[in-house]
Amino acid sequence: YCLCCMQGMVPYLPELLPHLIACLCDKKALVRSIACWTLSRYAHWVVSQPPDSHLKPLMTELLKRILDGNKRVQEAACSAFATLEEEACTELVPYLSFILDTLVFAFGKYQHKNLLILYDAIGTLADSVGHHLNQPEYIQKLMPPLIAKWNELKDEDKDLFPLLECLSSVATALQSGFLPYCEPVYQRCVTLVQKTLAQAMMYNQHPDQYEAPDKDFMIVALDLLSGLAEGLGGSVDQLVARSNIMTLLFQCMQDPMPEVRQSSFALLGDLTKACFPHVKPCIAEFMPILGLNLNPEFISVCNNATWAIGEIAMQMGADMQPYVGLVLNNLVEIINRPNTPKTLLENTAITIGRLGYVCPQEVSPMLQQFIRPWCTSLRNIRDNEEKDSAFRGICMMIGVNPAGVVQDFIFFCDAVASWVSPKDDLRDMFYKILHGFKDQVGEENWQQFSEQFPPLLKERLSACYGV
Repeated sequence: YCLCCMQGMVPYLPELLPHLIACLCDKKALVRSIACWTLSRYAHWVVSQPPDSHLKPLMTELLKRILDGNKRVQEAACSAFATLEEEACTELVPYLSFILDTLVFAFGKYQHKNLLILYDAIGTLADSVGHHLNQPEYIQKLMPPLIAKWNELKDEDKDLFPLLECLSSVATALQSGFLPYCEPVYQRCVTLVQKTLAQAMMYNQHPDQYEAPDKDFMIVALDLLSGLAEGLGGSVDQLVARSNIMTLLFQCMQDPMPEVRQSSFALLGDLTKACFPHVKPCIAEFMPILGLNLNPEFISVCNNATWAIGEIAMQMGADMQPYVGLVLNNLVEIINRPNTPKTLLENTAITIGRLGYVCPQEVSPMLQQFIRPWCTSLRNIRDNEEKDSAFRGICMMIGVNPAGVVQDFIFFCDAVASWVSPKDDLRDMFYKILHGFKDQVGEENWQQFSEQFPPLLKERLSACYGV
């Protein structure tokens, strides 16, 4: 199954799809289950058509198969439905009530193995429709069976993993709608982290007497705490205030296992956004650890540490100054490395920009060392808050150290042109820098310089900034 074969299939799909959907009702279980799988391969095409033509009939029949009498068919239908959810995203919103009725009914019907796939289908649904799930009638359908399972499972039960992952997605999607359920969920996650850390300590001291802990408990608990912080925002404040999560986080951030550190830094970034007053007293202890983890050998750890530093900088403002030296050289090194993954490059560029925004005097002397890769990695991302703060930072650094951008000014021009609609004050910053540069070199030199621009860039700068 590949894209080129897919192209060849397209002309036949309008005729083929109804036939395959009919196979979902075949009397042989094997035919029903393989039909689920086959149809999931075409989910992308189904979603690209008008919803009534194929999406609605496919969804209706797949939901029936989720409640099939045969376990193998249940499993295949649930997996196929998760694939369809990923492709359809908000196209599913009109059918949410119907979808939830089926998934919740399956809770009472499913045995152990298929329950795990059901959690995945519910988590994927939450990721796909996001805040559209935050409606009282949907919450009343979905939450009682999830919380019942949550209360049934013991802290040592590995079935908690998929349930915790599912709840992370649900908490993020429901936002304030998750508030009535957040306290017991939050407390239990903190307990899971604490228990795992305690067991790890005992094991490290007496490996002959104690079993090594299963750190997956801690990882999924940290991820669910991230989901709560992201979903509840400021409402997570009282929960954090009444717990020792910051102390536990300090330990998790130093864990030898990369996956634990990765989840810790994600949680640190989310708590920084949601309730910074609780994070602020720990910054002096946390920053050196973040600096040590700016190691691109562990891409995801490095990525999350970088992102958390940027979020902290935005909250600290000028108070970030004592910590810039701990992280800046590593960030500049990462952005100049060959073959660095795109996401890490973008995150690094945003964090450098944010550090420059709050501490332009400290960061701008290094401008020349990172301006080119900085511009090339951020020219491709969509307008958003993170891009906004990063570009404000670069403009402030250029204000302090204009010489640092001169050699690579064409890259700056290109990055500025990548904005669709910057806020007015940011547009003014761009305008001043472009005109300042033009006045500095003189009309004739500017003409020569702008001759090197691709036609589209030239047009855009002239139309938006009059240069």
